[in-house]
Amino acid sequence: MISLSHVEKIDAANIGLMVISCLAAFVMPFELFLFAYAVLGPLHYLTEIGWLHKKGYFTTGKYDYIFLALLGVLITLGFLDISESLADVSNGLVYLGFLMALAMVLIKDNTLKVVAAILIIFSSLLFRKSTFYDYFFAIYLPTIIHVFIFTGLFILYGALKNKSRLGFASILVFALCAISFFFIPASYNPIASREYVENSFVGFVELNRQLINLFGLADLQEFTRATILENKQVIFASQAGFMVMRFIAFAYTYHYLNWFSKTSVIQWHKVPRRTLIIIGIIWGVSIALYAYDYMLGLKWLFLLSFLHVLLEFPLNYRSIIGIGSEFKAMFAGQSLKKA
Repeated sequence: MISLSHVEKIDAANIGLMVISCLAAFVMPFELFLFAYAVLGPLHYLTEIGWLHKKGYFTTGKYDYIFLALLGVLITLGFLDISESLADVSNGLVYLGFLMALAMVLIKDNTLKVVAAILIIFSSLLFRKSTFYDYFFAIYLPTIIHVFIFTGLFILYGALKNKSRLGFASILVFALCAISFFFIPASYNPIASREYVENSFVGFVELNRQLINLFGLADLQEFTRATILENKQVIFASQAGFMVMRFIAFAYTYHYLNWFSKTSVIQWHKVPRRTLIIIGIIWGVSIALYAYDYMLGLKWLFLLSFLHVLLEFPLNYRSIIGIGSEFKAMFAGQSLKKA
């Protein structure tokens, strides 16, 4: 009988979670996403932000996170239409947060960080008329890149660092699950009413439109009174829409499950009992609000949701740097063996 290490057991569990998320996404893509986002999402935000705080947000400065948190507040004010001017520059704020996170990882001197912030702000003026810039920072980065690309990088980094064969296998399973949605045609029998799904999806539907176009499955125009019916028909009632929704549902669901599967390693739960009670209360209120009115829940948790994306950027960079270091060490070791 093969004895697995603790890390290998976690890798094996994650492969199982990937398969479960994949199968569930095939059966109920829209319902799975709405459930995962409303139930698993809030608990993920609350626990990860607390864990990042204990880890110093993986930045070189003790108070660097305050800058990212401030950006999160400003972006939220724009999203909630409290400030039209902030809504107009929200893409630039995400751009600033993304690049400043790299500066917070690489630069220790606070004066140089201020200089970096000024340079980044001025550099954003170069992309004011870039459609790619708008789409990347407003839509792709805070959503599918965060839950799919960065999750994949975390898996890769863990496999390289732990030299785990099951870790490398999990990368393959992760990729195959994502690809399967676009090559395995499957019917979809809705569980929730289309009216409920469409009403609940108001805050997410643009991501679906963008991905459908990106993957070349259709050519959907921006939402207007003239295009809204056609767009909704493709997104909610076509094979192209089902493919993309399955991919999104899988990415989000596994992103959350991956976090909770590593509780014994990350140990986010080792906090004072009072903290756990507060987390439980906020989580319960959040689920209740989503159940009452999905859009109300989305607005209630938007700051927390976006905040955890911004505060995770330094960790994302640390992971990328770590992957580079592991590959460098690997190739250096191979060179020494050849010599």
